[in-house]
Amino acid sequence: MPEDQRPPAARHLRLLAEGDVEIVGRMPWSSNHTFLVTCTLEDEEASAVYKPGRGERHLWDFPEPIYRREVAAYELSRALGWNLVPETVERDDAPLGPGSLQLFIAADFSQHHFTLVEDEDYHDQLRVICAFDIVANNADRKSGHCILGDDGRVWAIDNGLCFHTEPKLRTVIWEFAGQALPAELIDNLARVADAPPEALRALLSAREVQAVGRRAGALVKAGRFPVPDPDTHHYPWPLV
Repeated sequence: MPEDQRPPAARHLRLLAEGDVEIVGRMPWSSNHTFLVTCTLEDEEASAVYKPGRGERHLWDFPEPIYRREVAAYELSRALGWNLVPETVERDDAPLGPGSLQLFIAADFSQHHFTLVEDEDYHDQLRVICAFDIVANNADRKSGHCILGDDGRVWAIDNGLCFHTEPKLRTVIWEFAGQALPAELIDNLARVADAPPEALRALLSAREVQAVGRRAGALVKAGRFPVPDPDTHHYPWPLV
């Protein structure tokens, strides 16, 4: 994965957590209310994606609020050392009420999983996202949720439908099914299997946190990316 040339994560996290938030406009094509905002703190400014809880569409199988799962996805990515989810925090004092703020990534939005996977140079990064989604139990990894940042990194966004205790994996990333898990990922997964990130406990239920550890351990034990069960719905809709 290309080296992260951005400022340290702590600066972004402080800006998101403490900065003044101003709504710029609503993001298009979102099933829930999602807004582009500007965060300003002292002499620093950054764009972010704001998902207020009050704008969430109710889902029968995922308890509210969904936005906390966006924060949990960031914490899991950070604990694994993969840093593939942009910095994300929970804010109680945002303009439309409690919600998540995620750093906006400048990207080539004509690129997505189906275009990126055609270039083998991106396969290692896509394998990391694939492994992440298995552990997070991502029920909605659309192609457009893999974006190519201007920094050359492939980022995983829109991670709200994760962490269910029941098997829910629906993803477009099946190209690596049956392949051996890269050795450098196994150590990271084993660490989370032994001790799921403490930060998840304030964001998910105890059963959901335990399930993260179990899924990580199962993936390490298998040593391979899973093959989809033909009797299940293993793709999201729409695909992009």
